[in-house]
Amino acid sequence: MKLKLNWVPNALSLGNLTLGFVSILIASEATNSNPNSSQVFLLSGIFIILAALFDGFDGMAARALNATSDLGAELDTLADLTTFGIAPGYLTYKMILENFKFDFFGTGELFPYGMLVASIFPICAAYRLARFTVSHDPSSFTGLPSPIAGVIVGLFPVAFPANTFSTFFTIPAFVIVALLMVSTIRYSKPQVAIRGKFTRGRILIILIGFGVLFFFLGLRKAPFVMYGLLVFYVSSGIISLIIQFIQDFFPDAEEK
Repeated sequence: MKLKLNWVPNALSLGNLTLGFVSILIASEATNSNPNSSQVFLLSGIFIILAALFDGFDGMAARALNATSDLGAELDTLADLTTFGIAPGYLTYKMILENFKFDFFGTGELFPYGMLVASIFPICAAYRLARFTVSHDPSSFTGLPSPIAGVIVGLFPVAFPANTFSTFFTIPAFVIVALLMVSTIRYSKPQVAIRGKFTRGRILIILIGFGVLFFFLGLRKAPFVMYGLLVFYVSSGIISLIIQFIQDFFPDAEEK
């Protein structure tokens, strides 16, 4: 039965990969002469967010069906690299970094150094995922999970129209999120907490509550709620690191 059901989580992982690839293809359609580029970026970001749902469900399906396998784990890793590493990097390149060029060699030919900045994201995602494959703590993440990082970038064009982008905010945020993936900051695993403290009924009530909240907020305000939740999660790891540093640096203070 286990062999027969392996296709379920694997299909979800392939769905994740497919949506990430489609996001890249959609972003490639944006050009400087295209007046609808903002809508193209919006759709590309939405596909990254939708892919995160597939990524969340494939692990749940594998555990529920007792259909975990090494093949499924490797497939999930490759899908995550495509969707939450390459796709966000390419989307940011097309939205902002494509116009970052400089005449480094004085030849009149402009070198597109923006592509080097964009490559930081897939590089960090690849390292993060490779490190997770080699060793990982079952109770927590080391570094920001790549799906969280990818969704943060995917939400850029969803929450903010293209003409309101601030490069002074977006580019540093893009780089910081990428570096958080390869950091050693510990992040909690929400799925572990959910399995340990919440019944299926409670989870259903929470999901319905979020659905009602998003319905009343509308499509334009819902991304900001998602951003708030993501910022809270990102900040939780940083705050925990600061607290741990203070406790290690001032051990006597904890005893008092």
